[in-house]
Amino acid sequence: MRITYYSADMDAASWIPGLQAAIPGASVTLWEPGAPQADYAVVWKPPQQMLDEQSGLKAIFNTGAGVDALMQLRLPDDVPVIRLDDAGMSVQMAEYVSHAVIRHFRELDGYESDMAMGKWSFRKPRSRADYPVGVLGLGVLGERVAKAVAQFDFPVNGWSQSPKSIAGVQSFHGAAQLDAFLAASRIVVCLLPLTPDTENILNAERLAMIRPGGYVINVARGAHVVDADLLAAIDSGHLAGATLDVFRVEPLPQGHAFWTHPKITITPHTSARTLRSESIAQIARKIAALQNGEAVAGRVDAARGY
Repeated sequence: MRITYYSADMDAASWIPGLQAAIPGASVTLWEPGAPQADYAVVWKPPQQMLDEQSGLKAIFNTGAGVDALMQLRLPDDVPVIRLDDAGMSVQMAEYVSHAVIRHFRELDGYESDMAMGKWSFRKPRSRADYPVGVLGLGVLGERVAKAVAQFDFPVNGWSQSPKSIAGVQSFHGAAQLDAFLAASRIVVCLLPLTPDTENILNAERLAMIRPGGYVINVARGAHVVDADLLAAIDSGHLAGATLDVFRVEPLPQGHAFWTHPKITITPHTSARTLRSESIAQIARKIAALQNGEAVAGRVDAARGY
């Protein structure tokens, strides 16, 4: 069995030996132009040339939950694209979002500012009932986040393309219920896959539907949010602020308004990082299943884009 590996960001010196150890007997090599044909490709943001040359693939494994970069390429016909189901990312995402929700709800950012100025003061406790959290996207990561936030007794809404039933979460689904979902939420967490239908989904019109004093947490893709519209909604007072981990251009360009806006907290796309050892173990299990003719989870529907 031959496995070819390519990543625009990750360290091949760690991934290739790890894959080799997890799949004894396989030949795992770094892809380069003209490389021999492989049975399986393990990739992150590969070039089109790689997919064009590798005409004999049985499956393509994406080393992350988001497949939007792959969906922009011409993919080989009838070759399944398989994404990671979790691989340690969901618990990280639940941690990050819970922290952002609680930091905003408890006004910890305000306390941080006060203490930095030597100011000893208290704020009136808020009611959780007044801060329903809406999770936009209920895939593996979104479901884990919704369940985590619900543990802190916040009302939790969830929106997905198709109906979902999650204990403790009020479910909305389909385009017809998106406006109602936003109107029912005061803190909106974006965990959608990036597709043509979801690009720019948090624009001026939809941001205006969020309850007054709302808050946006984006941990999906930067292109889900229209930057200028988010800034306008915050500056007008309709939204109280935002926590952003993803951006249209990464690294975030110097001089962008998000760097210095007092009501926006930013982090460098670190809400949920791929854990190499867990990812490799999952890929090895799925390759073994495919070799045995078994179905595997995480297969991407190219028509939907995720």
